[in-house]
Amino acid sequence: MILNRAKPRYQPDVNRFLALCGRNYALILRWLPRDWPEGQKLRAQGTKGHLLLTLQENTRYTQLVEISRPLGGEPLVRDPKLLVRIYHDAKLAEVLTGQQISLLSAVYDYPNVCMYQSDEKYQVNAFLEDLLTIGCRHALAVQS
Repeated sequence: MILNRAKPRYQPDVNRFLALCGRNYALILRWLPRDWPEGQKLRAQGTKGHLLLTLQENTRYTQLVEISRPLGGEPLVRDPKLLVRIYHDAKLAEVLTGQQISLLSAVYDYPNVCMYQSDEKYQVNAFLEDLLTIGCRHALAVQS
């Protein structure tokens, strides 16, 4: 006998998410300069590639940074790009938008038209952690 049981709705684990955002904050602080003017581009060179960073907004307690990973002009795959809000007072870094997602929700119903995962917000922030650990432990270069 087969029972048709509905899958329980996804419940985000806030502690796990905040821990991830805290790790991202610690990683991003390793190579962000203290006095960084708005609009200036930085290039973080690592052992497995580089990241391009642009400071879009700088306030007393937060910064808004665009992070992209150039893939070398591959025509079939767009370069990954994230918009990250850095909260210096809370010591967190959170992805606000991804390349194909304009605003991330905490939970998505699944299945959905856009085929986002139920925990899409967590996964995009985990992707940021992967980008930040690419090997960007070296010096930053100012892009002109």
